[in-house]
Amino acid sequence: MRVGRIPYLNCAPVYGAVDRGIVTLDAELVSGVPTVLNRGMADGTIDVSVVSAVEYARDAGKYLLLPDLAISCHGDVRSVMLFSTRPAHELDGARVLVSRSSMTSVALLELLFEHVWKAKPAFVPGDTEADDLRRDQEPVAARLVIGDAALMLRHREHPVAIAHGRDYPFVYDLGAEWKRWTGLPFVFAVWVARREVNVREALQVHGALMESRAWGLANLGTIAEEASPISRLPSPVILEYLAGLDYGLGLEYLEGLSEFFRRLELAGKVPQGKLVFLPAA
Repeated sequence: MRVGRIPYLNCAPVYGAVDRGIVTLDAELVSGVPTVLNRGMADGTIDVSVVSAVEYARDAGKYLLLPDLAISCHGDVRSVMLFSTRPAHELDGARVLVSRSSMTSVALLELLFEHVWKAKPAFVPGDTEADDLRRDQEPVAARLVIGDAALMLRHREHPVAIAHGRDYPFVYDLGAEWKRWTGLPFVFAVWVARREVNVREALQVHGALMESRAWGLANLGTIAEEASPISRLPSPVILEYLAGLDYGLGLEYLEGLSEFFRRLELAGKVPQGKLVFLPAA
């Protein structure tokens, strides 16, 4: 079995005990940004993985959801941020750089612009978490940044997010914007298995990840302290971030996920589908 993982801080509570040998995962771990893992699941080179919610919705017939395992927020997510030079509703026709790393974040941003901010910017795909963070070949009015890079920008000492030689006085947390719009939590990522995989083996992976998650949630302080020197963020900031996420997939989160999929379906971005879970052995 090949199991995918995202090398962001938000996955640390799920894989922490596996990384430390506290929980045994009888599989090969494959690291990659969300779009890389999505591609691996789609082409069959990865068997079980965390994937963006949109990847599941786009081709639900290929996948089975692992029960009660997701990366969600009920308000601020802190790591999916739009940094803008002017208010979002004033970005009509403006260039907005969007991350290539997460289809879900981009899809959510598009919905927010259409239905909440009532603007139609020109979206420009880019590697906003890498070199593009420091320089732009062409100026942009705003940028969508995800993952640890967004967390770092959000928690700079300056009251205004200063990035790449440009000030961004308007900062939007997409998790909070979704909650304000719909009143629901938002699910950014889910764990899935390809339908062709052996159910027993997939359940063993699921069990190991659930056991590792239990350890991670009980040891968020340890994870934050160990991640601090690597991420160059203070451990209290990391702890606040991880504690603000939800790693389950309870009824309210399923409602939020279904509402997101419904809105994407209405926009013609994903086909009609339903949530199908990995069966018990």
